[in-house]
Amino acid sequence: MCGIAGFTGKERALPFLLQGLARLEYRGYDSAGITLADGTGLKTWKAKGRLKELEAIIDQENCSQTCGIGHTRWATHGVPSNLNAHPHTNADGTISLVHNGIIENYTALKEKLERLGYVFQSATDSEAVVHLLDYEYRQCGVMLEALEKTLGQLKGSWALCIVTAFEPDTIYTARKESPMVLGHNEAGSFCASDAPAMLAYTHQICLMDDGDMAVLRPDGVKLYDADGNEKPLVPVEIPYDLEAAQKGGYDSFMLKEIHEQPEAIRETLRGRIGAHELKLNELEAMAVDWTSLREIVFIACGTAYHAGIYASTLLRRLTPLYAHALPASEFRYAHPQIDEHTLVIAISQSGETADTIAAIKLAKKMHCPTLGVVNVLGSSIARLCDAVLYTCAGPEISVASTKAYTTQLVLLHLVDLKIAQLTGDPVDDLEDRLRELSQLPAAAEAALSLEDQMTSYAAYLKNQRDAYFIGRQLDYPSALEGALKLKEISYIHADAYYAGELKHGPIALIENGTIVIALATQPDVAAKTISNIQETIARGARVILVTNPDADATGFSHVVRLPKCDPELVSIPAAIVLQLFAYAAAKEKGRDIDKPRNLAKSVTVE
Repeated sequence: MCGIAGFTGKERALPFLLQGLARLEYRGYDSAGITLADGTGLKTWKAKGRLKELEAIIDQENCSQTCGIGHTRWATHGVPSNLNAHPHTNADGTISLVHNGIIENYTALKEKLERLGYVFQSATDSEAVVHLLDYEYRQCGVMLEALEKTLGQLKGSWALCIVTAFEPDTIYTARKESPMVLGHNEAGSFCASDAPAMLAYTHQICLMDDGDMAVLRPDGVKLYDADGNEKPLVPVEIPYDLEAAQKGGYDSFMLKEIHEQPEAIRETLRGRIGAHELKLNELEAMAVDWTSLREIVFIACGTAYHAGIYASTLLRRLTPLYAHALPASEFRYAHPQIDEHTLVIAISQSGETADTIAAIKLAKKMHCPTLGVVNVLGSSIARLCDAVLYTCAGPEISVASTKAYTTQLVLLHLVDLKIAQLTGDPVDDLEDRLRELSQLPAAAEAALSLEDQMTSYAAYLKNQRDAYFIGRQLDYPSALEGALKLKEISYIHADAYYAGELKHGPIALIENGTIVIALATQPDVAAKTISNIQETIARGARVILVTNPDADATGFSHVVRLPKCDPELVSIPAAIVLQLFAYAAAKEKGRDIDKPRNLAKSVTVE
């Protein structure tokens, strides 16, 4: 959530800032702002709403400044408004900053600063930082030193980007538990909260570690650790380009990314499976006594949590280990009884999810080995965990996750198989499983061919306010994810239940015309699921049955037959058809599919 862009160089700063913030719109936001600096001082513009509102204001100005910072804000402290929008500026307009994250002790800082005579204009925690920085600068007169002293008084998380009237060609940045990347070319120096903001200018970026500060000037970038010691810049090559972040002729990024799933799955499998061998060297290289493991915990949030439920359910089939999934936001408060015999697997598309990062830190404190499953090279989770596996989904721009989810399922399936091998529970039918895995891209292609059918069924939701998803065993995480996708982008209330739990309460919600999406792909429980579905039909529900190509669907009017697939892998094509269903429902209702209200792509606050 929230996007940051900063530029100082030989060219006008505004074009970089506007294109950078536009590239970060996928992170979700409710206001935007920019500060530009030159020898005459600082000038700031802010606007509630979309970036186009800000652009309309600035369009009337002649902005030749070559240094500036910009921000798109997702409200945490204070309602969305021009006043609460970033950048925030000190009283005399000489220091301006933008901030991602949460300042946990801002109330105490605000009280201290008010006693010193500072007056606050907004309801944000970020304004406390600019006033504290102003105070420290007045004491020492050196901005880097003032920044270091300011950071020492903050508790929480931050990515800060600062410009001043004292050095109108210089940007100061700092980060802790919130991402910030740096870059430089012949045009100047720049920073951003995520790489897509800089891809039009460079594919070589430098990552900041927790506690780092950086000083950007037109001729270069200097990086410092938390103690103010200069450290080397280590460039990282970003392997994708701007074309990968465009819609490519599709109506939305989400639809484009749904259709990219066969290739994303193929890339995730590439080099991981052979005819007779499963290759996950990252796990084999971990300093883990695999035979002494007692427990595997999958931690994640939202869609990634559903992938964790899938992985834990599958792993319990493969090994006698106690495997379970927990929402990362609850992990720290669940009093987990974990130690060096517990492997913690953290799943995140962005690699910057704050709740998941906090959970990993607790796991490491309790001596657990940690494995990250992420999609973003060099992200915080990738660097924090003992080992990392990448899903190879490529950039995912739409807020609602699609290809990141299915590649998580694929990679976690491989992880489960490898864990079974390493812990002494070899998989007898490994070659058959590897062959089935190699056919997944084709199964994904076949699932995409059901788009017209899913569009026709989604029309049933046009005048509906509710929908219910049911399934058993591995169909249950599919039901959870299907319901989440529908409510995320269409705003239709959707719940998911274990099919067998319907009769224990939720069936009271079923009435004539209620839409029920029922998944019955697991052979060992399919008959029982069908029985549960019949209970809803008897009460007037309109049921959409999602099942296997050879399943008996006698008596059902609306049947989605998934491509032939191993029952333990069918969750991948099932996810794709449910994404198409949610997409069509949202389009039917005229929603902003790529940027649904109140949501953010990368949730970097707890």
